Amino acid sequence: MTRSEDFAGLSVALITPFRNGQVDIEALQQQVEFQVAAGTVCVCPVGTTGESPTLSHPEHERVISAVIEAAAGRIKVMPGTGSNSTEEALRLTRWAAKSGADAALVIGPYYNKPMQEGFYRHFKALAQAVEIPLCIYNIPGRTAKNIEPETIIRLAEFPNITMVKEATGSMDQASQIMNNTDLTILSGDDSLTLPLLAIGGRGVISVAGNIVPKDLIALILGFERGDIAEAIRWHHKLFPLCRDMLGLATNPIPIKAAMKMLGRDTGELRMPLTPLTAKEEEKLRGTLHKYGLL
Repeated sequence: MTRSEDFAGLSVALITPFRNGQVDIEALQQQVEFQVAAGTVCVCPVGTTGESPTLSHPEHERVISAVIEAAAGRIKVMPGTGSNSTEEALRLTRWAAKSGADAALVIGPYYNKPMQEGFYRHFKALAQAVEIPLCIYNIPGRTAKNIEPETIIRLAEFPNITMVKEATGSMDQASQIMNNTDLTILSGDDSLTLPLLAIGGRGVISVAGNIVPKDLIALILGFERGDIAEAIRWHHKLFPLCRDMLGLATNPIPIKAAMKMLGRDTGELRMPLTPLTAKEEEKLRGTLHKYGLL
């Protein structure tokens, strides 16, 4: 058993809907209802997919509170509360805890590229400031530096550091953490969900789950009941969608465009993110059609 088995399964990295430049709280809460109806375990607002870098501090806090209110205890909420500033991460994580979040998703400090001791002290400060579970979000492709497995193993000494969102793409790194801790490892890459489950991962924090949550749940449940052929079937169905949609442009540009095509979002982004080109939109429409969504 891992530390946060209640977070095993599908978590969805929610988009932040915008309308005329403002956060659309009503649309955001509809996204929560969509995930509740699908049977998703947890929603993760204001992360990478939620465009957190372009939200003001009041907007960030408002989104957290609105999602917790909409969830109303029917689905877990794990908002993104990380920053490259430890003080800012402390403030956001405390806000999430005070607002009733079930856990906090904390990205490794980005841009300033701390040493491994800096990563350790950053997460230690957060763990000592709140009681809710913390999920270390390790995505060096965004942050410019890897949180090395030795550092994560060290951080496992804090009982409320319970999860890792593993987005390094390295099965070796994930295996090293699993071999030395009881942390709950969740995939941060949709296409690596099944491979990570195969080595002991417990689920995924998904982007594609914004549009096909039931399919991802089917993959995970197939694996959990030992029906590996079924899990592999779902993996191969989902793989072209994840590759061809998410590979078009930086996340969340393609998923927002897809949700617009499906009538579930305006598709509006905040600068410096820019919309897909007409050619990219045509490719995306073909991908969604081939999958059976259009």
